[in-house]
Formats: sequence, C-alpha cells, structure tokens
Amino acid sequence: MNTVDVNGVTGPPDVCSKAMTAPETRNERKERTRRALLDAALGLASERGFAGLSLREITKQAGVVPTAFYRHFESMDELGVTLVEESMRTLRTMIRGARNTPDGSADLIRASVRTLSEHVRSHEEHYWFLVRERYGGTGAVRQTIGVELKLLAGELAVDLARFDRLRDWSTEDLHMLADLIVSAMLATALELLEARPGATAEITAEAERKLRLIFLGVPHWRSR
Repeated sequence: MNTVDVNGVTGPPDVCSKAMTAPETRNERKERTRRALLDAALGLASERGFAGLSLREITKQAGVVPTAFYRHFESMDELGVTLVEESMRTLRTMIRGARNTPDGSADLIRASVRTLSEHVRSHEEHYWFLVRERYGGTGAVRQTIGVELKLLAGELAVDLARFDRLRDWSTEDLHMLADLIVSAMLATALELLEARPGATAEITAEAERKLRLIFLGVPHWRSR
C-alpha cells in the first residue's frame, strides 16, 4: 500500500521512507515536487494538449496528492503560463546557438536550420507544447505564448539590424521580417515533430529554401 510523505509525494513505504530521511532541505523538497508537476504536465500536454488536462491527472502522474498542487501553483492557468516561459527559454537558447555562425546569410540560414532540427529532437516536449498551444490552448496560455513570441521577434529584430543591408530599415519592417522568420521556424518545428522516419533531411532542405526566399526580398525592399 502506498503512503504519503510530508511533501505530498505518494509511493511505496520504502520509497517514502527514503524521501523522508534523505538529506534534503525543505526548499529542495518543495522544488522537487514543483519540478515533478511541471514535468508531468509537459509530458501529458505534449501528447494531447494542455486544455484537456485535469489537476487530478497531473498530480497522479507527478506522484503527489491533489492538495499539494496548490502549494506550488494557484491555478492550472499559472501552471500553463510557467510551462510557456520554460518552453520559450528553450526556443531562445536555440536561437542564441544559431547566432554563433560565420557571416553570410547562406551560412546563417543553413546553421539556423541545422540547430533548429537538433534542438527540436532534444526538446520535443517543449516544442510540442508551443506549437499546439499557440492556437489551440486556453486563453491565458495562448495569450502568454503570443506575448512571448512578440518579445522573441523583438530580440531577433535587434540582431537583424546589425546586418549591413538592414541597418537602414525601420523598426517596423525589422519586426515584420523577424515575425516571418519566427513563424517559419515554428512551422518547421511542427513538420519535424510530425515527420515520418527518415524525412528530416527533406524537411530541413525545404526549410532552408523557405528562409532563403524570405531573404531574397531583403535587397529589393524599400523600408519606410
């Protein structure tokens, strides 16, 4: 029969006993439970979407009693927003990695697509969460994703302004270009997640062509 430790974690008596006697501080135990809730919610949401999850389902998957949820999150919306923030940190890390490439749009595009492909494979649950909840999520989660993507595009626009051909572009046009790039990257991420085995090379090649098409218009655009 399962027992419950002081932090709300359920499990066999020997497991709970070890949890109670482990040299953990109160804050460490609290963070462990919080992390378990986030991981459980992310894993379940990546399978069928966050909106369809229940608090009881998440706590069961995390191995904690339902009442323990409210020691860490005020509501399911707060949990969802926290997952958005974590997933966006993953996306930002990927974009920062793509920045460290040789000068030249061809090298940048190729390296960016390669980095995206590798990152999607190593962080599938985060990308599933973002692409699914961007349009189909609950109000608070969907709204937070929209805000975070705008902030991400703003950061990218600052980077783009450093290119010689883009230094005279208006802020509005730089943001428009950044939005196109972010949208293309998210579309590619979804294709990679849904890809049949062996299709990665085909998808990345197509993604490179799409980004090159976007940048082909740069020299001919008259920014206002």
